[in-house]
Amino acid sequence: MKAGSGGRYLGLVLLLAPVLVWLLGLIVIPQVDLAYQSLQERGSSGERALSLAQYRGFFEESQYWRSYLRTALMSLLATACTLLIAFPVAWHVAKVARGRVRLWMMVALLVPFWASETVRSLGWMLLLRESGVLPQWLAAAGLVAEAPELLYHDATILTGLVYTSLLFMVVPLIGVFETLDDALLEASYDLGGNRWSTLWHIVVPHAAPGIAAGCIVVFMLAVGNYLTPTLLGGNSAHWFTEVIYDQFIVRSNWEQGAAFGLLLLVLSSAVVWVALALTGQRLGQVLRRT
Repeated sequence: MKAGSGGRYLGLVLLLAPVLVWLLGLIVIPQVDLAYQSLQERGSSGERALSLAQYRGFFEESQYWRSYLRTALMSLLATACTLLIAFPVAWHVAKVARGRVRLWMMVALLVPFWASETVRSLGWMLLLRESGVLPQWLAAAGLVAEAPELLYHDATILTGLVYTSLLFMVVPLIGVFETLDDALLEASYDLGGNRWSTLWHIVVPHAAPGIAAGCIVVFMLAVGNYLTPTLLGGNSAHWFTEVIYDQFIVRSNWEQGAAFGLLLLVLSSAVVWVALALTGQRLGQVLRRT
């Protein structure tokens, strides 16, 4: 009996070993090193000492904390827009569409992700730039005097972020909607409820784990995105990941870049816990939906 238990324990350890190595090697150790680097300060002669100078630099330079706040607010807005679009789409796929219609709707959601994010962003650039398809069509139709430049605006960045993240909101919502018993909806109507009361008191509470999971994933994808804001927003994007890239790659200031990276991690973690608190969910419930 003991030998059997020992064998099961060894099997469990061997099964979890790749996951533990991955967590330690690619997540835990790099984050610990990031925190350590952020607390370093180089002296004039090259020596290093523990210091909070990198964090003081963040608060003293308005361009840094303004970019930080802008990235947070834009990412929250992109998450809200993604939820508003994904909610009816997921409901239609889970509760309305049947057979081939449902299959083709799922294919339509998946097709854009067959190409890389770079290709998708370049596609938006070809469509929206001044000499692109949409501005030229607007000018040819006489709707505008001359072809407008549709790139490098906040709305363009939001469009790209929503387009990039939509699937990651739709899939968790489809999962929770499929588990919603239609009898609950019928009972709500039988008791005098209307569409809005049924939505608010039945559908939304049931979908809370999926909503939390989708919002967390979409926000983290948006706040940590570098390519989409850079290509679609240009110099006007002011995205915090661009600031981090500039510190690491352009200025070779790894200490300051590490501090900014840790601040971005703190922001993501804070939003995750706030989302869990607002929806009354536990992290385990959300992870099962992602």
